[in-house]
Amino acid sequence: MPCDTQLRKNQTITERKSEVKSVVERVAQRLMAGSAKVQVGPQGAVVFTGLSDAERAGVTDACIYRRIMVSGTALQKAKIAQAEQIAGRSINKQIIGQGAHSHDGGRTWHDHKG
Repeated sequence: MPCDTQLRKNQTITERKSEVKSVVERVAQRLMAGSAKVQVGPQGAVVFTGLSDAERAGVTDACIYRRIMVSGTALQKAKIAQAEQIAGRSINKQIIGQGAHSHDGGRTWHDHKG
């Protein structure tokens, strides 16, 4: 996955994969505890709130979403489905693939194109 390849200086791919896995597990646990939330943007992008930039370690919301959908529990996926229901729209996989995201917990949405 692309978030696996965003290596820090002197970091191996194995170390990065482990770091990404830890971040995703942390977000998933917080989702279940209610200390992290999922929001769906107006165009179908996804954002996870409730963790700092340092805790994210450069892992994008899109990467977190993809990993939870692939290897998360049914309850974690249900939290995402609940966010879609509350927003009144589904997460748009094409929008996620194009890089739409939020830097402010879902108040504004954009990509870095153009």
